[in-house]
Amino acid sequence: MKKINKKYIIPVAVASLSWLGYGCSDFEYINTNPDATTTATPAMLATGQLWKALAIGGKSDPKGYFYDMFTTKQISWQEGSEDSRRVQYNQINTTGFGAYNDLTTVFKMVDLAADIDKDAYHGLAMFLKAFRLYDVSMSLGDIPYSDALKGEEGVIRPKYDTQKDVMLHILDDLDESYRLFSVANRNFDGDICYKGDLGKWKKAVSALQLRVLLSMSKKAGEADLNIAGRFADIVAKQDLFESNDDNFMLIYGSLSSQQYPTYLSRFNSYAGVSNTIIDVLKAHNDYRIFYYCEPAPSTVAAGIPADDMDAYMGVDPSRLYTEILELYNDGDISNINNRFYEVDKGQPTIQMGYAELNFVLAEACLRGWIDGDANDYYHKGMRASIEFASTYTPAAYRHGVEADDAYITSFLAQASLQLGCTAATFESDLRDVLTQKYVDLFMHNTYTCYYDFRRTGYPVLPVNPETNMNTVPDKMPMRWRYEQREYDYNRDNLEEALQRQYGGNDDWNDLMWIIK
Repeated sequence: MKKINKKYIIPVAVASLSWLGYGCSDFEYINTNPDATTTATPAMLATGQLWKALAIGGKSDPKGYFYDMFTTKQISWQEGSEDSRRVQYNQINTTGFGAYNDLTTVFKMVDLAADIDKDAYHGLAMFLKAFRLYDVSMSLGDIPYSDALKGEEGVIRPKYDTQKDVMLHILDDLDESYRLFSVANRNFDGDICYKGDLGKWKKAVSALQLRVLLSMSKKAGEADLNIAGRFADIVAKQDLFESNDDNFMLIYGSLSSQQYPTYLSRFNSYAGVSNTIIDVLKAHNDYRIFYYCEPAPSTVAAGIPADDMDAYMGVDPSRLYTEILELYNDGDISNINNRFYEVDKGQPTIQMGYAELNFVLAEACLRGWIDGDANDYYHKGMRASIEFASTYTPAAYRHGVEADDAYITSFLAQASLQLGCTAATFESDLRDVLTQKYVDLFMHNTYTCYYDFRRTGYPVLPVNPETNMNTVPDKMPMRWRYEQREYDYNRDNLEEALQRQYGGNDDWNDLMWIIK
């Protein structure tokens, strides 16, 4: 199974051209209409590039929306479809280089921009290249970076950079992106996320820089990388997310082309919520359970009220599929909240958020990379997550439970939600922080949680040797394999990279540089 953020992105026309599909059936007329736009603008290209970036993780397709959550075990699928079942049981295959195709026009934005707007569009181009290719490298390891996107210069078989060099190039490009957004003269057009707000873009760049640096935590001892120093410098000197209003997220609308991907989707009824989510929510009397889930049908039949946590039943997604189907047929699995099916705008899908940033900062404090109170960041992350869920859960879907400020304050005061913040408690503190990050990203892009799992072992994901389709029955796979097209068209460079990384192998269980 290909990683869904590469395979299931649905091409879309940019919003400013959507009117061309209405009121006319004469194709030739459409293509020769003197009043129609026939030349791309930087704003149009920005819209298209941002849509693709914000939809990674399969977040533009009704069924694909869940695939990253199969990998991270947040969702158990009861459809009976073999393709989804394979992902749920860890049989992953190849992932492609679709991001490179998507990015072919990213620097055209800069070429087409007026001089007054070039810095802003150049800053966006550098960010998008780094954002997209970071995900590709985290999936595979070594990838083309310094030679990437040079087809017009005749580079059709780009060399592969080592993953270490890829990460350094990404960080350098993000430094330049931050600088360009800082010197840009005015807000730019075509931005479906921040409406061209340069201040918010600087915060998004900082969030990505910190995410990249934290993902390199296993390499913190390599002096030439200066990971902790670079991290601390960004926190001290750059603008950071300050609230959920700063989230880098895809916001949906009411028009049919803009609606939440799972709105009225027939697939929603197959999405059972895993016990990796429900058990954590129950353990801390967390009201997000009422906003994320529906009561299990059997508990409704038994008369358990919807505002009682006992009405919610998680499922172990690593169980035998026949057992899961039996639970499903008996009504012993909670489905995702009906709002994900019945509300056309749904909720924005977060790619990088304020809550995640606070969990990143909490982990950095635990590691001693920055000064500060890890517990305070930890609590800010949970508060932001609960507030986001509350904001986007209409009253009719809250099951009579209100997560107001008084509740959040009492929730965060629980003894079970306090970090020890000592060397002796580092491991349990890290587990708690990354578990809450995992809960926060439910129904968002959760590949970040999979990368955390590979790096730290947290969050703890269930692996059942009886059902695991990985070639190592007691382990999760560690990566995707390179797609066949790379073997067909860039074999020499690919095989050199495979020899350098994995002794010539291309296997799901090989460890890439960043997690060795």
